[in-house]
Amino acid sequence: MKSKALFGTLLSLFFFAFKPAPKHEYQIIPEPQDITYAKGSVSLGRSVKVVFPEELKNEFQLLENFLDSDFQINLKKVNSWNKADIILEINSSKEAKEIESYTLKVDEEKIKISSGSSAGILNGIQTLRQIIKEEGNGFLIQRGTIKDNPAFSWRAFMLDEARHFKGKEVVKQLLDEMSFLKMNTFHWHLTDDQGWRIEIKKYPKLTEIGARRDSTEINHFHSNVFDGKPHSGYYTQDEIREIVDYATKRHIQIVPEIEMPGHSSAAIAAYPWLGVTGENIDVPTKFGVHYDVYDVTKPKVLEFFNDIFDEVIALFPSPVIHIGGDEIRYDQWKSSESIQEYMVENNLETPAELQVFFTNNISSMLKEKNKRMMGWNEIKGDKLHDYQSDSDTKQLGQSLAEETIIQFWKGDPQLMTKSLKEGYEIVNSYHVYTYLDYSYKSIPLSKAYSFNPIPDGLKKEDEKKVLGLGCQMWGEFIPTVEDMQRKVFPRIAAYAEVGWSGRDKKDYERFKAALPNLLKRWKNKGIIYGEIADKL
Repeated sequence: MKSKALFGTLLSLFFFAFKPAPKHEYQIIPEPQDITYAKGSVSLGRSVKVVFPEELKNEFQLLENFLDSDFQINLKKVNSWNKADIILEINSSKEAKEIESYTLKVDEEKIKISSGSSAGILNGIQTLRQIIKEEGNGFLIQRGTIKDNPAFSWRAFMLDEARHFKGKEVVKQLLDEMSFLKMNTFHWHLTDDQGWRIEIKKYPKLTEIGARRDSTEINHFHSNVFDGKPHSGYYTQDEIREIVDYATKRHIQIVPEIEMPGHSSAAIAAYPWLGVTGENIDVPTKFGVHYDVYDVTKPKVLEFFNDIFDEVIALFPSPVIHIGGDEIRYDQWKSSESIQEYMVENNLETPAELQVFFTNNISSMLKEKNKRMMGWNEIKGDKLHDYQSDSDTKQLGQSLAEETIIQFWKGDPQLMTKSLKEGYEIVNSYHVYTYLDYSYKSIPLSKAYSFNPIPDGLKKEDEKKVLGLGCQMWGEFIPTVEDMQRKVFPRIAAYAEVGWSGRDKKDYERFKAALPNLLKRWKNKGIIYGEIADKL
């Protein structure tokens, strides 16, 4: 009896000694759609073998760079699955073909990332980076399976460089952080009243004159306090190509924004004939909404836009071109006899109708170039501002081109619902939740995280027309990179999870618990982050 008892004790000790380690939950931002944990973990040393098809060479190179910079892990390509520690696989199954989806499986002694697309493979790689844990001289990864896909197809971050130019290295760093957070659209606001930031070879004065201003308003809008320092800068076309290539390798589309017909003072300062009055003006040093607008009735001005688009489209492969269209003061249009005559000839009774008429001409122009037009929601002709009268915006017969993507930022949310019911696709960037230039008091991290791009009460068939969301870093009062970073980080992580994980997967307490890993990452990269009011 004693020998049997001793045998049982030894057997118990044997199983206890070899019992798989308890599972430790992954901490991933944005939260994946489905996680199934398994007991135990996989060990990685400082040298790791990877197998992948030739079509994933770019993703392998990114993985190689990531693991070297994050963990000082060296990768080596092998040709056999049996010899590999990490497998990157293009999966042709119907389930895997969903754009950007991926499966990450950590099982036995291997890590496998599979997807129907290279974009999905990269998303899986970005998740892998977040679940590797350093252990002694090596690394451990909890066993489990992650099946993941985005809730929304449009997950955008916008940078306004017209107000304060930042430069290509700053943009590349932002693209890196977007990719890490699985954001897929960089909305690049390149022209506005206070600066024109993209080289156009046919119109060199746009950057010779339009890319420089003599001073800059400081403190806040309407402060009438100026720093007295010249500000300038623009991107050459070679630099644009370099940045586009950098983004493309990270599966981020860059959507350029060329503002029209308002926010046009820098261009009019360069070429006065573009404006209504034809008078010489300076590039404004003051922020806010200006009076100068393009004369959209002149054939020569339309030819200008056509030429601009030809050069812009040659640089940006994005299927979408953003034309702005926001915050137009109609005063100059209403004061111009020639514009009033043009409106009569075209049966246009209000300046809002003229804007829609012009915008539809631009839509046709872009359509001929195989591009789709996008604009802020003023392009619908609705009254959004107190400097517009009811008579200015009364609609009498102009409808916006049906293929337009409307980026909703301001106004009664019912206007967004109305547009969806009319069949338009939209991107929800409602300023109350998504404007990064707003203070943390106005939009704390918790409020950013609470944003839901789907309007309340929307029918299921209309929900599909909400492409996603954008968060906007307007540049008026971020003169330095550090000023910008404090506004963007950590809120960009909240918007990334809103866009990827979707409403049903959101959990703010879980998000906060994972956030310190991101804070550590940003600190190591020299990125300065802003306020986190809630305790982590």
